Amino acid sequence: MKVTLRKRKKGNKISLYLDYYANGKREYEYLKLYLKPDPEKGSLTKAEKDQNKTILQLAESIRAKRHLEIQNNIYDFQDKEKLKGSFLLYFDALTEKRKASLGNYGNWDSVGKHLRKYSPRDISFDRVNREWVQGFKDYLDNEAKTKSENELSQNSKYSYFNKLKAALKQAVRDGILKYNPAEQVQGFKQGEPQREFLTLEEVQALVNAECESKQLKTAFLFACLTGLRWSDINKLVWSEVQHSDEMGYYIRFRQQKTKGAETLPISEQARNMLGEQKEQTERVFKGLKYSAWHNVKLAQWVLRAGITKNITFHCARHTYATLQLTMGTDIYTVSKLLGHRELKTTQIYAKVIDNKKKEAANKIQLDL
Repeated sequence: MKVTLRKRKKGNKISLYLDYYANGKREYEYLKLYLKPDPEKGSLTKAEKDQNKTILQLAESIRAKRHLEIQNNIYDFQDKEKLKGSFLLYFDALTEKRKASLGNYGNWDSVGKHLRKYSPRDISFDRVNREWVQGFKDYLDNEAKTKSENELSQNSKYSYFNKLKAALKQAVRDGILKYNPAEQVQGFKQGEPQREFLTLEEVQALVNAECESKQLKTAFLFACLTGLRWSDINKLVWSEVQHSDEMGYYIRFRQQKTKGAETLPISEQARNMLGEQKEQTERVFKGLKYSAWHNVKLAQWVLRAGITKNITFHCARHTYATLQLTMGTDIYTVSKLLGHRELKTTQIYAKVIDNKKKEAANKIQLDL
């Protein structure tokens, strides 16, 4: 490849740039170095001539450096055709790769929708810069709404911006971008996570209340008794539900989210909820789906039980954790039952219990 230092008149100055030529293709790198023009030879002062000479020497040293980098396969050229490509379509492709993880896929899908609201005319890679990334952050902070037209929570802003950052980081790995412009923008701080859960009395109220989907009711109550995530309940097959004289009933499975292999002891009551054993490869909750219809039925069932909390399916896992801690199970054991890799993840539930203890202590008041 040939690297040539060239000049181009730009207004009242001369811009210096490098011309790369190889295999019939050209690429340019503007150095942001400028010479003072000499329209009439000899019209420049000695100081101006010396300055031009210094700038030319600097430009020539950059050209020589680039030439050595190319020879040693250090300098990486951007493919201009890739830079013209759609960043939103690239983001869609990254989202599709996450379909195996329902929760993660849902977050990426939400970010994709917000990106299209922010850039309705699409955006090519060569226009994705610090200003554009800052603009998306401002959009999340001031304009973005949830499906119910509420402002995004602090944790949603934090999560959504990090998804954009991860996509741009992948674009650098894929050789499309030279650097990640999101690194130049300060992200959102993570908010204190809200862990909504049910008390034992509220779970009993759900047991007694009617739910239009019997399968949904069973799956949710099973999650309250085991702490399993939706994704793991949804893919649970009968071969994973096992029994031994030593351990009693347990589930041996691989977590959908972390891919970690787990052996989870379950109560006899939880096993009996599943009903009669079926074929080994058959799903335990066959036909169970994550859909708007199921979410509506869950909300109606919760209201029918007299519960006014905003309950999602994942709250069943929170319920299991808080009930275990409330009933005296040590935090290390609860962490293992939930399949957490780090104890600090479980400690969030311990904070919830501590807050409940404080509330209980303040309930006793004397008229002094």
